[in-house]
Amino acid sequence: MSDAPTLHFHTDPGEFLAAAGDHLAADPVIGTVVATVAHRQLAGLADGVAPPEDDWWLVVRDASGDVVGAGMRAAPFAPRPPYLLPMPDEAAVALARVWHERGEEVRAVNGALPAARRCAAEVARLGGGRVEVAQHTRLHELGDLVRPAPVPGALTVAAEDDVDLAAEWFEAFMADADEQAGRPRGVSAHETPGRAELLRRIRGGRLWFWTDEAGRRVHLTAANPPSFGVARIGPVYTPPEQRGHGWASNAVAEVSGLLRAEGARVCLFTDQANPTSNRIYANLGYRSVVDMANLVIVT
Repeated sequence: MSDAPTLHFHTDPGEFLAAAGDHLAADPVIGTVVATVAHRQLAGLADGVAPPEDDWWLVVRDASGDVVGAGMRAAPFAPRPPYLLPMPDEAAVALARVWHERGEEVRAVNGALPAARRCAAEVARLGGGRVEVAQHTRLHELGDLVRPAPVPGALTVAAEDDVDLAAEWFEAFMADADEQAGRPRGVSAHETPGRAELLRRIRGGRLWFWTDEAGRRVHLTAANPPSFGVARIGPVYTPPEQRGHGWASNAVAEVSGLLRAEGARVCLFTDQANPTSNRIYANLGYRSVVDMANLVIVT
């Protein structure tokens, strides 16, 4: 009997959560992205929205049958990078070999280090090319919330007629983040929620604006519904002409406090190449949990 970990693929997010839920719940901050997407797709299924046929969910088990890793391929944007949570090195390598054997093209791998790096390196070895880092990210969890110096204005929950502005700012967020990190605008593949998904978030009370003294919307902070007791903030976006006024610090602090008051642990991601956002969140009381990366295989 082999002691190597085994890979178990699921096409139904409900089946995946039934198999991996205890594992995700044991470290819900680390698993926040996979858990959030699985629960979002489960909610979509209940509304009659079927996930793409080539989505999959991965459960890694050790020789005794215990779950020791998880992942997914459910990204709605090209090149549909798989997202890996921590897993044994040999499982990450075996995963790349499974893709190769079944002819599944993978040109990018996202997720926790070192698993994502081990997997991407094996993809490159098998198919040719080299691994490059598209973006280094860091996951943080809120410790003791430190309120910033107050600024004029107030946090306002978004209404349905804010959906167009929200869509515009969600779209601008990643391109601006690329620019702030010294990358060309628009190089980072990312998900921009459709209008229906944005309306779902707005109706769920998960999207806020900071309004200035004149009532103008000058900043957006959003959050995901809690999964296994963890709520993840993002995106956090201030238009260029409104930066430097403290809107982001105050909005994120307010939203963090609201989420914690609901009983949730609170986390968020930062781009390690953006010192401004890393400093802002550290000052609010966010502490580093794990480094992650978006990796691409370049031929």
